Amino acid sequence: MSGEEVAVPPPVQWAQRANVIFATICVEDCKSPELQIDADKIYFKGTGGAEKKKYEVTIPLYKEIDPEKSLKSIRDRNIELVLKKKEDGPYWPSLLKDKKKVHWLKVDFNKWKDEDDSEDELGGMGGGGEDLEEMMRQMGGLGGGDDKPSFDDLEAGTDSDDEELPELV
Repeated sequence: MSGEEVAVPPPVQWAQRANVIFATICVEDCKSPELQIDADKIYFKGTGGAEKKKYEVTIPLYKEIDPEKSLKSIRDRNIELVLKKKEDGPYWPSLLKDKKKVHWLKVDFNKWKDEDDSEDELGGMGGGGEDLEEMMRQMGGLGGGDDKPSFDDLEAGTDSDDEELPELV
């Protein structure tokens, strides 16, 4: 066996809207990842996970994105990207330019919305003019400290667990 470990592609999940692509690179505890977002590709290199594996991948994108308007959020459990499509419009049939199936790329069904879903159902995460930073805040990333949950709108005494339980026989 050689002493040099070969880098493997990390697990990646993706979803999209008319104007953005969501991509999540699923590598835990990745210290100092190398991440480059270009108009036509994403490059990632890093070491992480329980076994401290080496990961590296270049993702050639189906169409161009705007790297300047795209966002990234590096977390303990993963790296989340919101990639602004260069052109709003029809959904991409694939994340990859060559449309081939790769074992490390999967659809993120937690974020996926079909192209024909109405904008109302998207909870403000679709459509054209929304702020990408606000979208990331809604997803739990890029928190500015003011995104703590507020329980002010809950009424006292309306908890269904407070109802009287019947006697056990």
